[in-house]
Amino acid sequence: MKKIGQAVLLSALIFPGSGHFFLKRYFVGLLLGSTALVASYFLISGMITKALELADKIKGGEIPPNIAVITELLSQQTAGDELRTLNTALIILLVVWLVGIVDSYRVGRQLDNRIKAKN
Repeated sequence: MKKIGQAVLLSALIFPGSGHFFLKRYFVGLLLGSTALVASYFLISGMITKALELADKIKGGEIPPNIAVITELLSQQTAGDELRTLNTALIILLVVWLVGIVDSYRVGRQLDNRIKAKN
């Protein structure tokens, strides 16, 4: 498999920036990876916070341990700043992932063209 295919698959299936590390573009890989990690942190911490709040309400007896009630509460939207933060983190993660895939393709194609030119 050519470098372009390997880099794109790494970026698409593993994590943003992994294709750049494969292509020895360490700075861009580190930038994409760290941005994706920060966005992932905010997403995961927001979900864990919501789950812990729900668990505390169930323990306290405010919410019955009924799957239908719990599902209904989880489907309700989070309000205000918390929702905005989660949406922003999700958008950033998706954009970084897409940029990583497209840029891995671009850089891999340049490298493959250089290899062809030498041969």
